[in-house]
Amino acid sequence: MSLLSDLVNLNLSDSTEKVIAEYIWIGGSGMDMRSKARTVSGPVSDPSKLPKWNYDGSSTKQAPGEDSEVILYPQAIFRDPFRRGNNILVICDAYTPAGEPIPTNKRCAAAKIFIHPDVFAEEPWYGIEQEYTLLQKDVKWPLGWPLGGYPGPQGPYYCGVGVDKAFGRDIVDAHYKACLYAGVNISGINGEVMPGQVKKCRVSSSFYLR
Repeated sequence: MSLLSDLVNLNLSDSTEKVIAEYIWIGGSGMDMRSKARTVSGPVSDPSKLPKWNYDGSSTKQAPGEDSEVILYPQAIFRDPFRRGNNILVICDAYTPAGEPIPTNKRCAAAKIFIHPDVFAEEPWYGIEQEYTLLQKDVKWPLGWPLGGYPGPQGPYYCGVGVDKAFGRDIVDAHYKACLYAGVNISGINGEVMPGQVKKCRVSSSFYLR
């Protein structure tokens, strides 16, 4: 192994109580993810024990340049499948310094519904399906498609098996395992109708809304 690989896989728990917390939030487009890391003094399992943090919202299209500070409120913690050990992923939402949710903070409105007594007394369940397409390295063309061409007719690929039908299976399985390691409640995966297309189903009980 190279020195870089050794450092990437370095287990901090062997030498320090310190933990890397990766704060994650949704950017101004509503589609892009943003993150920044900070060191905390020891293992944390309750998001309320983590400090709030800030970022430059003018760089994420979430605040004007003359008043750019946005505050991150930790809302949920997941185990970090990349750094592993006691390191964590921290799902956050964003507020103005005055404590008002910024316009792209959709979780806040949803949380108000979920904490209403009539809703809180129930056990809400909902399903979220995530679909994505794997692209060939260095070209913007789906995995399993001939470069510049098209695959065979739809049919063999849906829930298919075999190297000529289930493309990128190692990547898909790695993603699946990383989510389960982190504590994301994924109910299953399957190949979709197009080569290189994958669907993951997550079943969640109110996720981090309450």
